[in-house]
Amino acid sequence: QVQLVESGGGLVQSGGSLRLSCAASGPFFSLYAMDWHRQAPGKQRELVAGITSGGITNYADFVEDRFTISRDNARNTVYLQMNSLKPDDTAVYYCGARRGRRTEYWGQGTQVTVSS
Repeated sequence: QVQLVESGGGLVQSGGSLRLSCAASGPFFSLYAMDWHRQAPGKQRELVAGITSGGITNYADFVEDRFTISRDNARNTVYLQMNSLKPDDTAVYYCGARRGRRTEYWGQGTQVTVSS
């Protein structure tokens, strides 16, 4: 069983930055790929960025080099550094622990609100 707890969300002005953290408890964190997803009101949840157990990263097109995902296996934590935030980035951000194509665990989410 893996438990995920996100933190770092908040209210920021357009153009600002936030760093999200997702702390994992439970064994075998280093074996999971970790993803950040987001869900805005009235929209479907969408993938923002992912990082494999080996550190290979991928990003959604809308990230446009503004976000960086990283992981610290010694701390069982995955991060999402978000720069140049836009109002369209407003959403609840979730981290997920994935093996293969299946997300096995989700966090409870952290709210990010970007004001114009």
